[in-house]
Amino acid sequence: MGEVIDKIAWIHTKDGKILSTLSRGKNVFYIPGGKREGNETDEQTLVREIKEELDVDIVLDSVEYLGVYEAQSDGAEEGVKVKMTSYIGDYVGELKASSEIERFEWLSMSDIKKVSAVDKIIYLDLFSRGLIE
Repeated sequence: MGEVIDKIAWIHTKDGKILSTLSRGKNVFYIPGGKREGNETDEQTLVREIKEELDVDIVLDSVEYLGVYEAQSDGAEEGVKVKMTSYIGDYVGELKASSEIERFEWLSMSDIKKVSAVDKIIYLDLFSRGLIE
């Protein structure tokens, strides 16, 4: 059994597109979120990561579990998987790229070649659910 990178992701869709972020120095887009710190719950990780990356506050009572997705981790050695526990939820504030995020974009299925391996699986699932076009 290889290493598993445990991540929390915020799935935010609007008008058939999904919010994706490009980190400084990277060439693929990622769904916003990140790794938990210490004994953080999923919700605590989600709130902290989204505040750090996009400078908005997740509305906790709007958060809903979407699913867990797993794939080979981009840029890691073969067999290292990333496990994305994904949530949807509303936010307050104005989206702004901050910290390690260079910019964000609204992507659709036609942009699937621009995203990480695990995000491709998520895009396909969201597309099948009619959440993105």
